[in-house]
Amino acid sequence: MPESAAYLRVSSKSQDHATQRAAIERAASARGDAVITWYAEKLSGKTMARAELQRLRADARAGHLRRLYVFRLDRLTRSGIRDTFELIEELRGHGVDLVSVADGFDLNGPAAEVVLAVMAWAAKMERIAINERIAAARERVEAAGGRWGRPRRMARDEVARAAAMQADGRSVREIAMALKVPRSTVGRALASQNGGLVEQLSNSSELPSEPPSAQ
Repeated sequence: MPESAAYLRVSSKSQDHATQRAAIERAASARGDAVITWYAEKLSGKTMARAELQRLRADARAGHLRRLYVFRLDRLTRSGIRDTFELIEELRGHGVDLVSVADGFDLNGPAAEVVLAVMAWAAKMERIAINERIAAARERVEAAGGRWGRPRRMARDEVARAAAMQADGRSVREIAMALKVPRSTVGRALASQNGGLVEQLSNSSELPSEPPSAQ
């Protein structure tokens, strides 16, 4: 039979859940309810990869929960309004009544549709803002002569040229500029070409006193 549960979260191991637990117990008691299952974590809310949160979601999918209490919505997640909205919709889709004690609302109550509409709008604005930041970053990278997307691979002839230039005493930075290839790509290619002997060059513009010979 579905039961009431509560999710508690603090951000560091030095904190405890006592305040959240006491507030939730009072709220449940005022409803004539009792929390049967407690999910508690000491972990940042900026990640969704939390063991207790995943256990909670699994229990909701299995139909074990009818009501979930949280102290505040940001106890569920702080990774953005979109994640919060999607998680709430997921729980509601499994028939879970979400009660946010400190925020003062029940997401199955009269204000639910208004709250969710505002959250949906905010999630959309967040997606637009993220896309705009990505587009701006791409423009900056490409304007500076960089390449957007996954790190490119160097063709065999480029690797051979890079190895020859390295043997002549050229730095990774100089090779990258000459070949118009990202420095990190040159570093990886040379490290692979020389069996890892030049791995350090991807983070340094200097060559060792005796550079490894090209193979």
